[in-house]
Amino acid sequence: MPKPRRFVAWLALSLLVIVLDRWSKSAILAHFVDYERVTYTSFFNLHLMHNPGAAFGLLDDAGGWQVVFFTVLALAAAGLILWQLWLHADRFRYSLALAWIMGGALGNAYDRVTRGQVVDFLEFHWGPHYWPAFNIADCAIVGGAGLLILDSFLHKPKAQGASS
Repeated sequence: MPKPRRFVAWLALSLLVIVLDRWSKSAILAHFVDYERVTYTSFFNLHLMHNPGAAFGLLDDAGGWQVVFFTVLALAAAGLILWQLWLHADRFRYSLALAWIMGGALGNAYDRVTRGQVVDFLEFHWGPHYWPAFNIADCAIVGGAGLLILDSFLHKPKAQGASS
């Protein structure tokens, strides 16, 4: 497949992540009131929460500047990712990881711009020990980051030329 078509395919995957994230957040907001929790298994709940900060509630009480900061950071990351996707559209794992990360970052950035905070609702726990709630965008970001790490170990760069 030619590079422009691969690039567009990776953009489409990022868009799919954004659409799934928006759909899931809209569904949870339509059916839950703030902080409502529904238990589904002994280790998983749906729990509508709002996070004005970053992962694990980092900077959630920083007074509002963090919303602008994380939005600008997401947009800058998306710009860098677009450039990398264009340059490396033929590297499957690397581009898949970047597409997931960009979709997740832009999905959460949309929340920050429109709501001033990110909607989280997936909650896992082991007995009384709870993992911070997260969302589809967060799953894409973490999955993409893990795939980037894996790719860093598995990718073998092509030889630049023969040396004596």
